[in-house]
Amino acid sequence: MTRRRWIADEHKGDTAALTGTNAAHLARVLRARVGQQFDISLGTHIRRGTITSIAEDRVEFTLGEELPSTAITPISLYLAVFKFDRLEWAIEKCTELGVAKIIPVIARRTEPHLAASAAKRVERWRRIALEAAQQSRRAAPPEITEPVKLKQTLEAVGQRIVLAETEQQNMLRDVLEASEQSREVSLAIGPEGGWTDDELTQFDQSGWQRASLGPTILRAETASISAVAITLSS
Repeated sequence: MTRRRWIADEHKGDTAALTGTNAAHLARVLRARVGQQFDISLGTHIRRGTITSIAEDRVEFTLGEELPSTAITPISLYLAVFKFDRLEWAIEKCTELGVAKIIPVIARRTEPHLAASAAKRVERWRRIALEAAQQSRRAAPPEITEPVKLKQTLEAVGQRIVLAETEQQNMLRDVLEASEQSREVSLAIGPEGGWTDDELTQFDQSGWQRASLGPTILRAETASISAVAITLSS
């Protein structure tokens, strides 16, 4: 039987601890017992942990052998802010797929009330990513930054690809397979309504490549997941 994986809230030497809601869930909902074993992620690696003490808001472990883990995929997802419920679903699924970093972008067509409140949502997005990382047995959740403006997006590194519904020729898979650059990839996904012509021109001038996901127009959350999945398989 596969052991559940937890990402440690605290770690020092051969000990680790879960605190807060994680500890409460393990202690009350899962009814954990002293001596029970779980896989504990320490961010860069995973070790087998044995529970040594349980309290309402703290569960402590002693750490044993190091366990094999899957490397984080070097994909940075520049995700224009759109309706929060759909954005959160995209964050969850892209975390499960293995992206390394998610950067919320305030685009021209991001609705004003969403742009104004995006920064207040970052901690919630990080919690969603943490839960998705534990569920999908990742060693660590993706980094989720504070929202940025388009100018900061243009400075991304690696192979830089902007998904554009107006692109008619270059499919994402073809763009990826034609590249001789490193496997570090930055993907930019627009908001509802897509990137404006001016924004696409700025991407062009900064060396980004335009790419398409196909002939149909996808919702932003669908485009995010599709783009990440295609990148992983290319």
